[in-house]
Amino acid sequence: MALIHSLEKNGNFLFKFRGQIPLVLFALSVPAIYFTDYQFIKNNQDLELILLITCSLVSFSGQVIRAIAIGTSNKHTSGRNTKEQVAEALNTRGIYSTVRHPLYLGNFFMWIGIVMYTFNVWFLLLVSLLFWIYYERIMFAEERFLERKFGEDYVNWSLLVPPFWPSLKNYVPGSISFSFKTILRREYSGVTATIIGFAFVAFLRDWFTSGEIHFKAVYGIVIGVGLLITIVFRTLKHHTRILFEEDRS
Repeated sequence: MALIHSLEKNGNFLFKFRGQIPLVLFALSVPAIYFTDYQFIKNNQDLELILLITCSLVSFSGQVIRAIAIGTSNKHTSGRNTKEQVAEALNTRGIYSTVRHPLYLGNFFMWIGIVMYTFNVWFLLLVSLLFWIYYERIMFAEERFLERKFGEDYVNWSLLVPPFWPSLKNYVPGSISFSFKTILRREYSGVTATIIGFAFVAFLRDWFTSGEIHFKAVYGIVIGVGLLITIVFRTLKHHTRILFEEDRS
C-alpha cells in the first residue's frame, strides 16, 4: 500500500476514536503525576493558584476557539460525526479563513491546559508529540476527503490557509452569525470533561504527595458542577426545543 493511502487509512481509523482521547490522557497522567516532584509548590499556595489560573486560561482558550468555529458554522459542514467524514459544504470564511482545522487547534489547547496542570514538563512534551502524530493523520484523511469532494475550491482555499497555527493574513469575515445556542447544545460535554480533568489531576497530586486519599469538599463541588452542566444541557437538547435551531446542526 502506498504511503499516502496508508496515512489516509490510518487517519480514517483514528478519526472514529478521537472521542476516547480524554480517557487515554487520564490514564497517562497517573504515572506522570506519581513521578513528579511537587516540592516547589508544597508550601507556596500563591504559586499553585497562579499556575492553576494559567492552565485554566489555556484550556479556556481552547474552548473559545472551538466555540467560534462551531457557533459560526452551518449544518451542512463537517461537525461531530464520529463514524466517517461527512460534509455538504465547505467552511472558508471567518475562523476558517485563518486556520483549516480550528476544532483540532481548540482541542489541543483545551487538553494541553490540563496536561500543564500536572506540572510535568516531560509529560507536556510527550502529549504534545502524541497529539500531533495522532491528529496529523486525521487531518490528512479529512483533507483528502474534502479535496475529492470539493476539488479546486478546496485546493485554492487550502493553499492560502495554514493547517493548524492561525494566520490573519487572509482573513475573510464570516457570513453566518454566531449562535450561543449552538454552543450550549454541542459543547457541554467538553466543558464537563475539562472541569473533571482538572479535579482529577488535583486529586491525584494530593494523594501521591501525602500518601493518603483526601477527598476534599472542593473536589465534590467541582465534579458536581461539571456533571450538572451535562445533565441540564443534555436534557434541554434531547427533551425540549429550547436549544433547537432550524439551520444549525
